[in-house]
Amino acid sequence: MSTPATDDTIIALATPQGVGAISVIRLSGGDAIAITQSLFKGKDLTQQASHTLHLGTLQDEGRLIDEVLVAVFHAPHSFTTENAVEISCHGSPLIVKEIIKAFLKKGARLAGPGEFTKRAFLHGRFDLAQAEAVADLINAETDNARQAALNQMRGGFSKEINKLREELIHFASLIELELDFGEEDVEFAKRSDLKKLIFQIQGYLTSLIQSFDQGNVIKNGVPTVIAGKPNAGKSTLLNVLLNEEKAIVSDIAGTTRDSIEDEIVLGGINFRFIDTAGLRETEDVIEAMGVARAYDKMKKASLIIYLVDLTNTTLGEINAEMQKLTELGIPYIKVGNKLDKADARLVQQLEKEGFIFISAKRGDHMEALKEKILSLFEIQNVKTGDVLVTNLRHYQNLLQTNESLTRVLEGMDSGVTGDFLAMDIRQSLHYLGEITGSITTEDLLDNIFSKFCIGK
Repeated sequence: MSTPATDDTIIALATPQGVGAISVIRLSGGDAIAITQSLFKGKDLTQQASHTLHLGTLQDEGRLIDEVLVAVFHAPHSFTTENAVEISCHGSPLIVKEIIKAFLKKGARLAGPGEFTKRAFLHGRFDLAQAEAVADLINAETDNARQAALNQMRGGFSKEINKLREELIHFASLIELELDFGEEDVEFAKRSDLKKLIFQIQGYLTSLIQSFDQGNVIKNGVPTVIAGKPNAGKSTLLNVLLNEEKAIVSDIAGTTRDSIEDEIVLGGINFRFIDTAGLRETEDVIEAMGVARAYDKMKKASLIIYLVDLTNTTLGEINAEMQKLTELGIPYIKVGNKLDKADARLVQQLEKEGFIFISAKRGDHMEALKEKILSLFEIQNVKTGDVLVTNLRHYQNLLQTNESLTRVLEGMDSGVTGDFLAMDIRQSLHYLGEITGSITTEDLLDNIFSKFCIGK
């Protein structure tokens, strides 16, 4: 997909679909104000100052569509840096449809996903990392996620990346200059200074790379599977954690045949708890499909809560199941349920295995379970100015940058010529440039902005 022309005018609904008190429709492009004026009855919008609001009506060939409030933004003082208009209308899907249809007849076209933000990036409003933070801010579900996205959107991360690039560019240019004087055996870039700089840069890259574990948890949350045999109390535990009757609870084995999911925030982290079908061999085709899906969910989880029924499970069965969980390589918490009816001897045995004991039905020891969960994902509250890597693309680029710089160090130690050093430095500059968009491809932009909602 090629980049759409940015001299045309795009339109989209900027608020969620559905019935509401108001809806906001956004336009951007050179003719955004003029096209709006052709449908607007009230003040002449083309003569109004930027950042002003105007009450009037929208009419299509003399037919009244709605009474609206129009916000006018003149280039370059808008989100996209183009002429822009935001129309607040009554929140009827029919009204929204009629307004957009009228604007399409006047020459506007429907915006693609993320096209407003893409235009802002292409026009230099902010860089690519900041543009991605816009989507993160919209999708933030916790205060930590909001603050991390806000810090990135305000350029904290980009500022650090650009500083690293500038220092490397300086040395790259000196080495390139050496190549022009190759016959004279001159050294403009002192190798000891370059080595010292790379060590400094790699130290900072390492701190950014290590921040991804925390940043990823803050941004994406923790998918957590509740797994165990039928009737272990998985659905009851889910209901207690969510504080609502989300899952059907029954003494009949195999009641849960598909996964049931919902989210809660614990300690500033968004946890998606997933109740799955009981793990057992079964001849019931539907239940067997549920068990297969349970294993699939476990493989994709970041955490497994392994729930054991303390009233009718043997130590041998538990050890066999824990062996399978260990083979998955995913962190899991061992929890014994139905403590109020438990086999005392089994409890004593499982205490040595690090089990937590609860009664999900009575709500006993639930705080201890929550504390155990949070202990595996300790995060600090994000403060203004904190730089965290929350984006997998950025993380991968940082790893590649670090590897390229390691090759530069290895090259200096082995005495390679300046052209090979310059090649690896240029490669590291390329990876850093992809983060902020100073170096980019159309495929990369299409992939990033296609994940945005339409209207943003």
